[in-house]
Amino acid sequence: MINRIVYIIIAVWTLIMFIGGGVSVYNNYKYADSLAVNEAKVSIQKDLAYRSWVASHGGVYVPITKKTPPNLYLSHIKNRDVQTNDGQHLTLMNPAYTLSQMMHDYAKLYGTKGHITSLILLNPKNKPDDWERKSLQEIDITKKPVLTKTDINGEKYIRYINPLITKQSCLKCHAFQGYKVGDIRGAVSVSIPLRGYYAEVFYNSIWNIFATLVIYFIGLFAILYGKKQAKKVLENKIKNYEQHIYSLVNMIEKRDSYTAGHTRRVATYSVLIAQEMGFNDEKSEDLYRAAMLHDIGKISTPDSILLKPGKLTELEFSIIKEHVVVSYELLKEVDIYGEIAEIVRNHHEHYDGSGYPRGLKGDEIPIMSQIMTVADAFDAMTTNRIYKARKEIPIALKELQDLASKQFNSEVVKAASKALVNVHIDEKTSSQLPKTKLEQERFAYFYRDQITGLYNRDYLGFVLAYNYTDEFSYENIYVLFLNNFNQYNKKYGWAEGDKTLKNVAKKLEKFSHEALVFRIYGDDFIILSKEIIKMDEIEREVAEALLDTGIKMAYKYFNIKDSSIVNIHDIESLI
Repeated sequence: MINRIVYIIIAVWTLIMFIGGGVSVYNNYKYADSLAVNEAKVSIQKDLAYRSWVASHGGVYVPITKKTPPNLYLSHIKNRDVQTNDGQHLTLMNPAYTLSQMMHDYAKLYGTKGHITSLILLNPKNKPDDWERKSLQEIDITKKPVLTKTDINGEKYIRYINPLITKQSCLKCHAFQGYKVGDIRGAVSVSIPLRGYYAEVFYNSIWNIFATLVIYFIGLFAILYGKKQAKKVLENKIKNYEQHIYSLVNMIEKRDSYTAGHTRRVATYSVLIAQEMGFNDEKSEDLYRAAMLHDIGKISTPDSILLKPGKLTELEFSIIKEHVVVSYELLKEVDIYGEIAEIVRNHHEHYDGSGYPRGLKGDEIPIMSQIMTVADAFDAMTTNRIYKARKEIPIALKELQDLASKQFNSEVVKAASKALVNVHIDEKTSSQLPKTKLEQERFAYFYRDQITGLYNRDYLGFVLAYNYTDEFSYENIYVLFLNNFNQYNKKYGWAEGDKTLKNVAKKLEKFSHEALVFRIYGDDFIILSKEIIKMDEIEREVAEALLDTGIKMAYKYFNIKDSSIVNIHDIESLI
């Protein structure tokens, strides 16, 4: 999750810096344009001020030279040409003539192109170009200057044209054209080359980009450093959460010794399958956590159901199914377990829709849940249960394949067939059988005789069925009979009979630290022992309990191996 957030932050940071750098460069060019515009306006204002000064003096006289010959278009003006007292010949330069001369010189010095133009020409040299013509037509309508950025011979220029308003002083030269005071009789235009401005902008932009990159990499370093620190904080937070969560798991494991081995095996199998399917380490780690916590909801399952060693009834199974929802509700409350909660919630859904709790099917079931479903089933098949012996790995994998596209996703089964074919299964940890004396006592809780508190006939059958394991391996069996008990029961009643049975059981319990003691029928008891028992001591203890009852104890001894006893029916046939 944190990687995804960091990637988003880096993407946003990159976008911000990219846009920021682009905006900076764009603003630099816009600023260059604004400087050129200001220069254009200042140039026009200068030209108009100069023209106004010349007009206010009715023009100026200058010596006649090759550069300043008499203006042919002013021949209608009297005294266009004059001679001074010292014999110098002068010619009149009206505002347009002087301004044109000045613009020509200014363009050579600074590159700024100025031009006087009009739609009604007096001098053909003032003929407007296409841009000026369109602008003059616009000015005739709007009476306002025109400013644009355009190309001249492939180069960028700011072009600005300002209308010329006819004044009284202008009529000296232009009255014959029909102009009146206030008329627009043309315009002054200026073209400012942008090459120099843009060259400076380019240089500045290089530095801006360099500075932006420096800031970007500093920010990137800060983000990655922040990621490292955040990951450390998050890992500590996760560790703290997991300590709390796993403490709950430990509580369940202490209630049910089978669960501890089961959750770890399912977690291991799930990761092997996920890796075979090409999922990355992050996904596999999420799946491992989910598998370790998938039975956490069993904390709400009653001991009478959770610890029951035999097959569950339909009602009991309905109750235990609720552990999936409870697991989901517990995990979803922790932010970092949001995705894990969904995996756990759906790990009992079946591909064909026959699972629980919601009856999802096919791709409706998250793929990680489907992987855990297969791992969970594989562990169940390869684990010794009270009511069912474990299957060998090839048989378990074949059963998974038979259920592909029905209970399981066929692609997951295909991956499991490769990933789990060589796994090592420790029979000691993959068994539902009790492994310690305390576990045996808790396990046998469900097989206690209600009257005497001794083990009952069902537990005797279980012990005999698994007598090949190190935890059991009992070799000696003693069958005890209470003769005349039925007569005593009829004479004194059931209550007294039960009291007598309890007294006998209490005497036999003294030997339970060396053996297992069972009440199998109304008045029959069985002792299973790993060692030979001194029966004279037991006879004395039982005789004391039967004193004055008229009941006598008898017994038979069998060696389990020599007598080939493997189940309860073998004992019944011998007695």
